Amino acid sequence: MSDRELYCDTCEGVVLFETPPCADGHDADCPELVCTGCGGAVLIATFAFRAPRLAHRRAVPRRRAA
Repeated sequence: MSDRELYCDTCEGVVLFETPPCADGHDADCPELVCTGCGGAVLIATFAFRAPRLAHRRAVPRRRAA
C-alpha cells in the first residue's frame, strides 16, 4: 500500500491519500487513490499525450496607405 499527501477538494485541504487494494495488479503503482479523510477517490493520469497542433495561417500582406 502506498500513501501520499494531496489536496482534497471535499476536505478542502491537504490530506493523506492511500491506494486501495488493486484488482488490476498495479500494486503500489495503482493510479487510483482514496482520501483517508472523506473516502473520495481520485485517478492519477499515468500517460502522456501530445497536444493538438494548431493550423498555421498564412500571413496576409497588409495594404499600404496611399
